[in-house]
Amino acid sequence: MKKRFTAGLALAMSLALGMTACGGKNEESNTGDLKGTYDITVWVSEVDGVKELTQKQIEAFCKENEGIVINATVEGVSESESATQMVNSVEDGADIFCFAQDQLARLVMAGALNKLGTQTAEKVKGMNDAGAVAAASVGGELYCYPLTSDNGYYMYYDKSVIKEEHLDSLEDIIADCEAANKMFSMNLEGSAWYNAAFFFATGCVSEWQTDASGVFTSVNDTFNSDAGLTALKGMQKVLKSKAYISSDSVADFAAAVPSAVVISGTWAVNKAKEALGDNFAATDLPSFTVDGKSYHLGSYSGNKLLGVKPQTDAKKGAVLQQLALYLTGETCQAERFSDFGWGPSNLNVQASDAVKADVALSALAAQSAYATPQGNIHGSWWDIAKLYAVTAKEATTDDQLKAALADYKAAIDGLFAMSAEEREAFTVIGDINGDGWSIDLPMEKQADGTWITTEAYELAEGNQFKVRQGKSWDVAFGVNGENFVVETAGKYKIKLTVNGEEGTVELIAQ
Repeated sequence: MKKRFTAGLALAMSLALGMTACGGKNEESNTGDLKGTYDITVWVSEVDGVKELTQKQIEAFCKENEGIVINATVEGVSESESATQMVNSVEDGADIFCFAQDQLARLVMAGALNKLGTQTAEKVKGMNDAGAVAAASVGGELYCYPLTSDNGYYMYYDKSVIKEEHLDSLEDIIADCEAANKMFSMNLEGSAWYNAAFFFATGCVSEWQTDASGVFTSVNDTFNSDAGLTALKGMQKVLKSKAYISSDSVADFAAAVPSAVVISGTWAVNKAKEALGDNFAATDLPSFTVDGKSYHLGSYSGNKLLGVKPQTDAKKGAVLQQLALYLTGETCQAERFSDFGWGPSNLNVQASDAVKADVALSALAAQSAYATPQGNIHGSWWDIAKLYAVTAKEATTDDQLKAALADYKAAIDGLFAMSAEEREAFTVIGDINGDGWSIDLPMEKQADGTWITTEAYELAEGNQFKVRQGKSWDVAFGVNGENFVVETAGKYKIKLTVNGEEGTVELIAQ
Protein backbone atom coordinates (compact mmCIF):
# COMPACT_ATOMS: atom_id res chain seq x y z
CA MET A 1 0.00 0.00 0.00
CA LYS A 2 1.20 3.52 -0.73
CA LYS A 3 0.10 6.67 0.97
CA ARG A 4 0.85 9.60 -1.32
CA PHE A 5 1.29 13.24 -0.42
CA THR A 6 2.19 15.94 -2.93
CA ALA A 7 3.87 19.05 -1.68
CA GLY A 8 5.21 22.09 -3.47
CA LEU A 9 7.99 24.09 -1.95
CA ALA A 10 5.93 27.23 -2.37
CA LEU A 11 3.29 27.86 0.27
CA ALA A 12 -0.10 28.72 -1.14
CA MET A 13 -0.68 32.42 -0.76
CA SER A 14 -3.51 33.39 1.53
CA LEU A 15 -5.57 36.47 2.15
CA ALA A 16 -4.63 38.13 -1.14
CA LEU A 17 -6.16 41.49 -1.85
CA GLY A 18 -7.56 42.26 -5.25
CA MET A 19 -5.57 44.28 -7.75
CA THR A 20 -5.98 47.89 -6.77
CA ALA A 21 -4.67 50.72 -8.90
CA CYS A 22 -3.38 53.92 -7.39
CA GLY A 23 -2.47 57.15 -9.07
CA GLY A 24 -2.64 60.85 -8.53
CA LYS A 25 -0.90 64.17 -8.84
CA ASN A 26 1.46 66.03 -6.62
CA GLU A 27 2.87 69.14 -8.24
CA GLU A 28 5.87 69.08 -5.90
CA SER A 29 6.95 65.54 -6.78
CA ASN A 30 9.70 64.85 -9.27
CA THR A 31 9.28 61.40 -10.77
CA GLY A 32 11.15 62.18 -13.98
CA ASP A 33 11.26 59.27 -16.40
CA LEU A 34 9.59 56.89 -13.93
CA LYS A 35 6.04 57.82 -14.92
CA GLY A 36 4.02 54.82 -16.00
CA THR A 37 1.85 51.95 -14.85
CA TYR A 38 3.38 49.07 -12.91
CA ASP A 39 1.89 45.75 -11.84
CA ILE A 40 3.53 44.46 -8.67
CA THR A 41 3.09 41.87 -5.92
CA VAL A 42 3.85 42.70 -2.31
CA TRP A 43 4.15 40.19 0.55
CA VAL A 44 3.61 41.57 4.04
CA SER A 45 2.92 40.16 7.50
CA GLU A 46 -0.15 37.95 7.78
CA VAL A 47 -1.22 39.83 10.93
CA ASP A 48 -4.80 41.04 10.56
CA GLY A 49 -4.99 44.49 9.02
CA VAL A 50 -1.39 44.79 7.81
CA LYS A 51 -2.15 44.12 4.17
CA GLU A 52 -5.02 46.61 4.17
CA LEU A 53 -2.85 49.33 5.70
CA THR A 54 -0.07 48.55 3.21
CA GLN A 55 -2.52 48.93 0.33
CA LYS A 56 -3.49 52.39 1.62
CA GLN A 57 0.16 53.34 1.99
CA ILE A 58 0.90 52.33 -1.60
CA GLU A 59 -2.01 54.48 -2.75
CA ALA A 60 -0.61 57.40 -0.72
CA PHE A 61 2.78 56.91 -2.40
CA CYS A 62 1.15 57.20 -5.81
CA LYS A 63 -0.66 60.39 -4.85
CA GLU A 64 2.67 61.90 -3.84
CA ASN A 65 4.36 60.87 -7.10
CA GLU A 66 2.74 62.36 -10.18
CA GLY A 67 2.32 59.99 -13.07
CA ILE A 68 3.22 56.77 -11.27
CA VAL A 69 0.36 54.27 -11.22
CA ILE A 70 0.86 51.05 -9.25
CA ASN A 71 -1.47 48.08 -9.54
CA ALA A 72 -0.52 46.27 -6.34
CA THR A 73 -1.56 42.81 -5.21
CA VAL A 74 -0.83 42.69 -1.49
CA GLU A 75 -0.70 39.27 0.17
CA GLY A 76 -0.29 38.11 3.77
CA VAL A 77 2.70 35.75 4.14
CA SER A 78 4.72 35.05 7.28
CA GLU A 79 8.22 36.54 7.33
CA SER A 80 9.87 33.10 7.47
CA GLU A 81 7.79 31.61 4.66
CA SER A 82 8.31 34.61 2.38
CA ALA A 83 12.07 34.13 2.54
CA THR A 84 11.78 30.40 1.85
CA GLN A 85 9.59 31.00 -1.17
CA MET A 86 11.90 33.67 -2.54
CA VAL A 87 14.91 31.38 -2.17
CA ASN A 88 13.11 28.51 -3.86
CA SER A 89 11.98 30.62 -6.81
CA VAL A 90 13.09 34.22 -7.12
CA GLU A 91 11.32 34.53 -10.46
CA ASP A 92 7.95 33.56 -8.96
CA GLY A 93 8.42 35.59 -5.80
CA ALA A 94 7.04 38.97 -4.85
CA ASP A 95 8.50 42.23 -6.12
CA ILE A 96 8.59 43.59 -2.55
CA PHE A 97 8.54 41.32 0.48
CA CYS A 98 8.93 41.40 4.27
CA PHE A 99 11.22 38.98 6.09
CA ALA A 100 13.01 38.45 9.41
CA GLN A 101 16.66 39.48 9.54
CA ASP A 102 17.98 35.96 10.15
CA GLN A 103 16.91 35.14 6.58
CA LEU A 104 19.13 37.81 4.99
CA ALA A 105 22.18 35.66 4.22
CA ARG A 106 20.33 33.03 2.25
CA LEU A 107 18.32 35.65 0.36
CA VAL A 108 21.55 37.34 -0.72
CA MET A 109 23.00 33.96 -1.73
CA ALA A 110 19.88 33.24 -3.80
CA GLY A 111 20.10 36.57 -5.61
CA ALA A 112 16.67 37.55 -4.27
CA LEU A 113 17.59 41.10 -3.18
CA ASN A 114 18.46 44.18 -5.19
CA LYS A 115 21.25 46.00 -3.36
CA LEU A 116 20.49 49.62 -2.54
CA GLY A 117 22.13 52.41 -4.51
CA THR A 118 24.56 54.80 -2.83
CA GLN A 119 22.12 57.69 -2.39
CA THR A 120 19.27 55.50 -1.17
CA ALA A 121 21.58 53.72 1.25
CA GLU A 122 22.66 57.04 2.74
CA LYS A 123 19.02 58.03 3.26
CA VAL A 124 18.29 54.73 5.00
CA LYS A 125 21.32 55.09 7.26
CA GLY A 126 20.27 58.59 8.23
CA MET A 127 16.67 57.65 9.06
CA ASN A 128 17.15 54.44 11.08
CA ASP A 129 18.96 53.27 14.20
CA ALA A 130 22.41 51.75 13.75
CA GLY A 131 21.30 48.26 14.79
CA ALA A 132 18.60 48.20 12.12
CA VAL A 133 21.06 49.36 9.47
CA ALA A 134 23.50 46.60 10.48
CA ALA A 135 20.69 44.04 10.35
CA ALA A 136 19.95 45.02 6.74
CA SER A 137 23.59 44.77 5.65
CA VAL A 138 25.93 42.07 4.41
CA GLY A 139 29.62 42.80 3.99
CA GLY A 140 28.97 46.46 4.78
CA GLU A 141 26.46 46.83 1.92
CA LEU A 142 22.74 47.53 2.41
CA TYR A 143 20.61 44.90 0.71
CA CYS A 144 17.19 45.87 2.10
CA TYR A 145 15.22 48.36 4.19
CA PRO A 146 14.65 48.30 7.99
CA LEU A 147 10.95 47.93 8.77
CA THR A 148 10.96 47.53 12.57
CA SER A 149 13.33 47.35 15.54
CA ASP A 150 11.11 45.20 17.71
CA ASN A 151 11.90 41.60 16.92
CA GLY A 152 12.84 40.76 20.49
CA TYR A 153 11.14 39.43 23.60
CA TYR A 154 10.44 40.34 27.21
CA MET A 155 7.97 39.37 29.95
CA TYR A 156 4.20 39.86 29.94
CA TYR A 157 2.68 39.15 33.33
CA ASP A 158 -0.47 39.19 35.40
CA LYS A 159 0.20 41.82 38.06
CA SER A 160 -2.49 40.33 40.34
CA VAL A 161 -0.26 37.23 40.66
CA ILE A 162 3.35 38.38 40.27
CA LYS A 163 4.47 40.66 43.06
CA GLU A 164 6.24 43.84 42.02
CA GLU A 165 9.11 43.22 44.42
CA HIS A 166 9.71 39.84 42.73
CA LEU A 167 10.07 41.11 39.15
CA ASP A 168 13.86 40.81 39.02
CA SER A 169 14.01 37.26 40.41
CA LEU A 170 13.19 34.28 38.20
CA GLU A 171 13.00 32.06 41.27
CA ASP A 172 10.50 34.35 43.02
CA ILE A 173 8.37 34.71 39.89
CA ILE A 174 8.17 30.93 39.49
CA ALA A 175 7.25 30.62 43.17
CA ASP A 176 4.43 33.16 42.70
CA CYS A 177 3.11 31.14 39.74
CA GLU A 178 3.25 27.86 41.65
CA ALA A 179 1.58 29.34 44.74
CA ALA A 180 -1.30 30.66 42.64
CA ASN A 181 -1.59 27.44 40.58
CA LYS A 182 -0.82 29.50 37.49
CA MET A 183 1.62 28.68 34.69
CA PHE A 184 4.91 30.14 33.43
CA SER A 185 5.07 30.13 29.61
CA MET A 186 8.45 30.19 27.88
CA ASN A 187 9.18 28.24 24.71
CA LEU A 188 12.46 26.67 25.81
CA GLU A 189 12.20 23.19 24.27
CA GLY A 190 10.67 24.36 21.01
CA SER A 191 12.71 27.48 20.22
CA ALA A 192 16.44 28.19 20.36
CA TRP A 193 15.53 31.85 19.93
CA TYR A 194 14.15 31.86 23.47
CA ASN A 195 16.42 29.39 25.23
CA ALA A 196 19.52 31.30 24.14
CA ALA A 197 18.47 33.89 26.75
CA PHE A 198 20.12 31.79 29.50
CA PHE A 199 23.39 31.47 27.59
CA PHE A 200 23.61 35.17 26.81
CA ALA A 201 22.99 35.81 30.52
CA THR A 202 26.18 33.96 31.46
CA GLY A 203 28.29 35.61 28.76
CA CYS A 204 28.16 32.90 26.07
CA VAL A 205 28.21 33.89 22.39
CA SER A 206 27.26 32.27 19.11
CA GLU A 207 28.59 34.52 16.36
CA TRP A 208 28.35 33.37 12.76
CA GLN A 209 30.52 34.71 9.97
CA THR A 210 29.65 34.84 6.29
CA ASP A 211 31.51 35.98 3.23
CA ALA A 212 30.22 38.81 1.02
CA SER A 213 27.92 36.41 -0.83
CA GLY A 214 26.25 35.21 2.38
CA VAL A 215 27.97 31.79 2.60
CA PHE A 216 28.70 30.74 6.19
CA THR A 217 32.43 30.38 6.73
CA SER A 218 32.91 29.98 10.51
CA VAL A 219 31.32 30.40 13.93
CA ASN A 220 32.55 31.60 17.32
CA ASP A 221 30.36 29.61 19.71
CA THR A 222 31.07 29.26 23.45
CA PHE A 223 27.92 27.45 24.63
CA ASN A 224 29.95 24.31 25.38
CA SER A 225 31.75 25.80 28.39
CA ASP A 226 31.51 26.33 32.13
CA ALA A 227 29.36 29.38 31.41
CA GLY A 228 27.11 27.19 29.25
CA LEU A 229 26.78 24.70 32.08
CA THR A 230 25.67 27.53 34.37
CA ALA A 231 23.14 28.57 31.73
CA LEU A 232 21.60 25.09 31.65
CA LYS A 233 21.41 24.99 35.43
CA GLY A 234 19.52 28.27 35.32
CA MET A 235 17.26 26.95 32.59
CA GLN A 236 16.42 23.93 34.74
CA LYS A 237 14.78 26.27 37.26
CA VAL A 238 12.05 26.82 34.67
CA LEU A 239 12.10 23.42 32.95
CA LYS A 240 11.61 21.48 36.20
CA SER A 241 8.92 23.74 37.66
CA LYS A 242 5.38 22.37 37.83
CA ALA A 243 4.29 25.76 36.46
CA TYR A 244 6.32 25.47 33.24
CA ILE A 245 4.74 25.38 29.77
CA SER A 246 6.87 25.32 26.61
CA SER A 247 4.97 28.10 24.86
CA ASP A 248 5.19 31.75 23.85
CA SER A 249 1.46 32.24 23.22
CA VAL A 250 -0.35 34.97 25.14
CA ALA A 251 -3.48 32.87 24.63
CA ASP A 252 -2.12 31.01 27.67
CA PHE A 253 -3.39 33.90 29.80
CA ALA A 254 -6.92 32.74 29.02
CA ALA A 255 -6.32 28.96 29.14
CA ALA A 256 -8.22 26.58 31.40
CA VAL A 257 -5.23 26.71 33.73
CA PRO A 258 -4.02 30.22 32.89
CA SER A 259 -0.47 31.44 32.80
CA ALA A 260 0.62 34.33 34.96
CA VAL A 261 3.75 34.90 32.82
CA VAL A 262 4.34 34.63 29.08
CA ILE A 263 7.69 35.42 27.47
CA SER A 264 6.86 36.90 24.07
CA GLY A 265 7.17 40.07 21.98
CA THR A 266 5.41 43.12 20.58
CA TRP A 267 3.40 41.15 18.04
CA ALA A 268 1.35 39.77 20.95
CA VAL A 269 0.71 42.98 22.88
CA ASN A 270 -2.90 43.58 21.83
CA LYS A 271 -3.99 40.03 22.65
CA ALA A 272 -2.11 40.15 25.95
CA LYS A 273 -3.93 43.37 26.91
CA GLU A 274 -7.25 41.82 25.92
CA ALA A 275 -6.62 38.68 27.97
CA LEU A 276 -5.33 40.40 31.13
CA GLY A 277 -7.39 43.58 31.16
CA ASP A 278 -6.57 45.71 34.19
CA ASN A 279 -3.95 43.16 35.29
CA PHE A 280 -1.87 43.62 32.12
CA ALA A 281 1.79 44.46 32.67
CA ALA A 282 5.10 44.02 30.86
CA THR A 283 8.73 44.37 31.85
CA ASP A 284 12.22 43.16 31.00
CA LEU A 285 13.27 39.60 31.78
CA PRO A 286 14.35 38.70 35.33
CA SER A 287 17.62 37.39 36.76
CA PHE A 288 18.39 33.87 37.98
CA THR A 289 20.91 32.70 40.57
CA VAL A 290 23.36 29.80 40.32
CA ASP A 291 26.00 29.07 42.98
CA GLY A 292 25.29 32.39 44.66
CA LYS A 293 25.81 34.52 41.53
CA SER A 294 23.00 36.40 39.76
CA TYR A 295 22.60 36.50 35.95
CA HIS A 296 20.12 38.76 34.14
CA LEU A 297 18.44 36.86 31.31
CA GLY A 298 19.55 37.97 27.88
CA SER A 299 17.58 37.84 24.65
CA TYR A 300 17.85 38.25 20.92
CA SER A 301 17.07 41.63 19.45
CA GLY A 302 16.26 41.91 15.80
CA ASN A 303 14.44 43.55 12.97
CA LYS A 304 11.89 42.94 10.32
CA LEU A 305 13.15 43.97 6.91
CA LEU A 306 11.68 44.89 3.52
CA GLY A 307 13.37 43.58 0.39
CA VAL A 308 13.10 44.42 -3.30
CA LYS A 309 13.55 41.70 -5.91
CA PRO A 310 15.93 42.41 -8.81
CA GLN A 311 14.09 43.49 -11.95
CA THR A 312 14.85 43.19 -15.66
CA ASP A 313 12.95 46.46 -16.21
CA ALA A 314 15.21 49.19 -14.83
CA LYS A 315 12.35 51.71 -14.53
CA LYS A 316 10.23 49.28 -12.52
CA GLY A 317 13.22 48.51 -10.34
CA ALA A 318 13.73 52.21 -9.60
CA VAL A 319 10.03 52.66 -8.73
CA LEU A 320 10.16 49.66 -6.41
CA GLN A 321 13.14 51.12 -4.59
CA GLN A 322 11.31 54.44 -4.15
CA LEU A 323 8.22 52.61 -2.90
CA ALA A 324 10.23 50.48 -0.44
CA LEU A 325 11.89 53.62 0.91
CA TYR A 326 8.45 55.20 1.38
CA LEU A 327 6.92 52.11 3.04
CA THR A 328 9.76 52.04 5.57
CA GLY A 329 9.81 55.80 6.10
CA GLU A 330 8.66 57.88 9.03
CA THR A 331 4.97 58.22 8.11
CA CYS A 332 4.40 54.53 7.40
CA GLN A 333 6.34 53.33 10.46
CA ALA A 334 4.30 55.69 12.65
CA GLU A 335 1.09 54.27 11.18
CA ARG A 336 2.17 50.68 11.88
CA PHE A 337 3.07 51.60 15.44
CA SER A 338 -0.32 53.25 15.91
CA ASP A 339 -2.30 50.39 14.39
CA PHE A 340 -0.32 47.33 15.51
CA GLY A 341 2.14 48.45 18.17
CA TRP A 342 5.15 47.59 15.99
CA GLY A 343 8.39 49.08 17.29
CA PRO A 344 9.91 51.55 14.82
CA SER A 345 13.46 51.57 13.50
CA ASN A 346 12.96 55.15 12.30
CA LEU A 347 14.73 57.54 14.67
CA ASN A 348 12.07 60.25 14.57
CA VAL A 349 9.27 57.81 15.37
CA GLN A 350 11.32 56.28 18.18
CA ALA A 351 11.63 59.75 19.71
CA SER A 352 7.88 60.42 19.69
CA ASP A 353 5.99 60.73 22.98
CA ALA A 354 3.59 57.94 21.98
CA VAL A 355 6.40 55.42 21.48
CA LYS A 356 8.16 56.45 24.68
CA ALA A 357 4.91 55.97 26.64
CA ASP A 358 4.13 52.52 25.23
CA VAL A 359 4.30 49.82 27.96
CA ALA A 360 5.41 46.99 25.68
CA LEU A 361 8.05 49.02 23.86
CA SER A 362 9.30 50.33 27.20
CA ALA A 363 9.74 46.72 28.33
CA LEU A 364 11.56 45.95 25.09
CA ALA A 365 13.77 49.00 25.56
CA ALA A 366 14.63 47.91 29.12
CA GLN A 367 15.50 44.43 27.88
CA SER A 368 17.62 45.84 25.05
CA ALA A 369 20.41 46.55 27.56
CA TYR A 370 20.80 42.75 27.89
CA ALA A 371 20.02 41.82 24.28
CA THR A 372 22.29 40.35 21.62
CA PRO A 373 21.63 41.62 18.07
CA GLN A 374 20.53 38.74 15.90
CA GLY A 375 22.89 38.45 12.98
CA ASN A 376 22.89 35.94 10.17
CA ILE A 377 22.59 32.45 11.64
CA HIS A 378 22.96 29.10 9.91
CA GLY A 379 19.54 27.57 9.26
CA SER A 380 20.45 24.28 10.95
CA TRP A 381 21.36 25.98 14.24
CA TRP A 382 17.72 26.46 15.22
CA ASP A 383 17.20 22.68 15.44
CA ILE A 384 20.58 21.89 16.96
CA ALA A 385 20.15 24.43 19.76
CA LYS A 386 16.83 23.05 20.96
CA LEU A 387 18.25 19.69 22.00
CA TYR A 388 20.14 20.75 25.13
CA ALA A 389 16.89 22.14 26.58
CA VAL A 390 15.11 18.84 25.95
CA THR A 391 17.95 17.00 27.72
CA ALA A 392 18.15 19.51 30.58
CA LYS A 393 14.50 18.98 31.47
CA GLU A 394 15.24 15.40 32.51
CA ALA A 395 18.92 15.66 33.46
CA THR A 396 19.87 15.17 37.11
CA THR A 397 23.67 15.49 37.00
CA ASP A 398 26.26 17.95 35.72
CA ASP A 399 27.75 15.20 33.56
CA GLN A 400 24.45 14.83 31.71
CA LEU A 401 24.31 18.57 31.08
CA LYS A 402 27.93 18.60 29.92
CA ALA A 403 27.20 15.73 27.54
CA ALA A 404 24.28 17.67 26.04
CA LEU A 405 26.54 20.67 25.43
CA ALA A 406 29.25 18.46 23.91
CA ASP A 407 26.69 16.97 21.52
CA TYR A 408 25.60 20.48 20.61
CA LYS A 409 29.19 21.52 19.85
CA ALA A 410 29.77 18.42 17.74
CA ALA A 411 26.66 19.16 15.69
CA ILE A 412 27.79 22.78 15.15
CA ASP A 413 31.24 21.65 14.03
CA GLY A 414 29.60 19.13 11.72
CA LEU A 415 27.95 21.90 9.74
CA PHE A 416 31.34 23.02 8.46
CA ALA A 417 32.59 19.47 7.96
CA MET A 418 29.75 18.46 5.63
CA SER A 419 30.84 17.30 2.20
CA ALA A 420 29.24 18.56 -0.99
CA GLU A 421 27.38 15.24 -1.21
CA GLU A 422 25.96 15.67 2.30
CA ARG A 423 24.78 19.18 1.48
CA GLU A 424 22.92 17.83 -1.54
CA ALA A 425 21.47 14.78 0.22
CA PHE A 426 17.89 14.61 1.48
CA THR A 427 16.93 13.37 4.94
CA VAL A 428 13.75 12.83 6.93
CA ILE A 429 13.21 14.58 10.24
CA GLY A 430 10.22 14.44 12.57
CA ASP A 431 8.60 12.67 15.50
CA ILE A 432 9.76 9.27 14.27
CA ASN A 433 11.27 6.63 16.60
CA GLY A 434 10.70 9.00 19.49
CA ASP A 435 13.48 11.29 18.27
CA GLY A 436 11.37 14.43 18.60
CA TRP A 437 12.81 16.21 15.55
CA SER A 438 16.34 15.70 16.86
CA ILE A 439 17.81 13.29 14.27
CA ASP A 440 17.91 13.39 10.47
CA LEU A 441 17.10 9.94 9.08
CA PRO A 442 19.24 9.14 6.00
CA MET A 443 17.91 8.64 2.49
CA GLU A 444 19.73 7.13 -0.50
CA LYS A 445 19.55 8.44 -4.03
CA GLN A 446 18.27 5.86 -6.50
CA ALA A 447 19.25 5.31 -10.12
CA ASP A 448 16.06 7.05 -11.26
CA GLY A 449 16.87 10.17 -9.21
CA THR A 450 14.42 9.50 -6.38
CA TRP A 451 15.40 9.29 -2.71
CA ILE A 452 14.36 6.49 -0.31
CA THR A 453 15.10 6.04 3.40
CA THR A 454 17.74 3.42 4.11
CA GLU A 455 15.48 1.79 6.70
CA ALA A 456 11.78 1.17 7.24
CA TYR A 457 10.15 2.86 10.23
CA GLU A 458 7.13 2.14 12.39
CA LEU A 459 4.96 5.21 11.94
CA ALA A 460 2.02 5.85 14.21
CA GLU A 461 -1.14 7.64 13.22
CA GLY A 462 -0.53 11.34 13.72
CA ASN A 463 3.28 11.19 13.40
CA GLN A 464 4.60 14.27 11.64
CA PHE A 465 7.73 14.80 9.56
CA LYS A 466 9.36 16.74 6.74
CA VAL A 467 11.95 15.92 4.11
CA ARG A 468 14.81 18.42 3.88
CA GLN A 469 18.10 18.90 2.08
CA GLY A 470 21.51 19.32 3.65
CA LYS A 471 20.09 18.99 7.18
CA SER A 472 18.86 22.55 6.80
CA TRP A 473 15.52 24.26 6.21
CA ASP A 474 16.56 26.15 3.08
CA VAL A 475 14.94 23.39 1.00
CA ALA A 476 12.22 21.43 2.78
CA PHE A 477 9.08 19.62 1.62
CA GLY A 478 5.83 19.70 3.53
CA VAL A 479 2.11 19.84 2.79
CA ASN A 480 1.42 23.47 1.88
CA GLY A 481 4.32 24.53 4.06
CA GLU A 482 3.19 22.38 7.01
CA ASN A 483 4.40 18.99 8.25
CA PHE A 484 3.37 15.69 6.71
CA VAL A 485 0.94 13.88 9.00
CA VAL A 486 0.68 10.07 8.94
CA GLU A 487 -2.95 9.00 8.55
CA THR A 488 -2.59 5.21 8.84
CA ALA A 489 -0.18 3.49 11.24
CA GLY A 490 2.23 1.00 9.74
CA LYS A 491 5.81 0.18 8.82
CA TYR A 492 7.03 2.30 5.92
CA LYS A 493 9.96 3.42 3.90
CA ILE A 494 9.76 7.07 2.84
CA LYS A 495 10.34 7.99 -0.79
CA LEU A 496 10.91 11.43 -2.28
CA THR A 497 10.56 12.34 -5.93
CA VAL A 498 11.76 15.83 -6.84
CA ASN A 499 10.35 17.50 -9.94
CA GLY A 500 11.79 20.97 -10.31
CA GLU A 501 10.62 22.94 -7.29
CA GLU A 502 8.04 20.38 -6.19
CA GLY A 503 8.41 17.10 -4.37
CA THR A 504 6.19 14.07 -3.98
CA VAL A 505 6.52 11.93 -0.86
CA GLU A 506 5.25 8.35 -0.74
CA LEU A 507 4.91 6.14 2.30
CA ILE A 508 5.74 2.67 1.01
CA ALA A 509 4.38 -0.11 3.23
CA GLN A 510 6.84 -2.88 4.17
